Amino acid sequence: MLAISLGEDGAELRPLEPWRAEEFLAHIDRGREFIGQHNGLPDVVTDLESSRAFLRAYAEKTAADTGRILGIWHDGGLVGAVILRTMDTAQGVAEAGCWLEPSAVGKGLVTRAVRVLIDWAVEERGIHRVEWVVSSGNEPSINVARRLGMTKEGVLRESHLYRGRRHDEEIWSVLAPHWRAAKETAKP
Repeated sequence: MLAISLGEDGAELRPLEPWRAEEFLAHIDRGREFIGQHNGLPDVVTDLESSRAFLRAYAEKTAADTGRILGIWHDGGLVGAVILRTMDTAQGVAEAGCWLEPSAVGKGLVTRAVRVLIDWAVEERGIHRVEWVVSSGNEPSINVARRLGMTKEGVLRESHLYRGRRHDEEIWSVLAPHWRAAKETAKP
């Protein structure tokens, strides 16, 4: 089994593959309302077949080197995930994202997991720019962008239609040179 430790609390980052569709669906079911506040995933993953199809689509992105999905495990269970929703290695641009179920909130799991994901994208895949697109009303996700040292670039007003309502989206990003400089500064 492949796993990356996220710290001393036993949290791990692992590939989230189609064979985990049942576990993934149970995770989405546990957090359906909470996750669905700002993320359309609960509207897409509604049963075992749609769960399998979602994970299969990311397996295909992984095979094509155009995206990734990694699950966050804590206390023995799947509690969230981080993704590279898009990844264009020729252009050096990727868009990262995340979600958690309520039981995992407030433990720093997303920040730690996204840090691993961005570091991999920058150092292993040569990504120059990692973007974070977030609903202006999603303060926890905006706080993750801040903790990761991202820069707010602007607001796309009423650009996202979600559940019958238009939402503003904020664009945040970090560039590879800034990411590396922040890592150097953080070294003991």
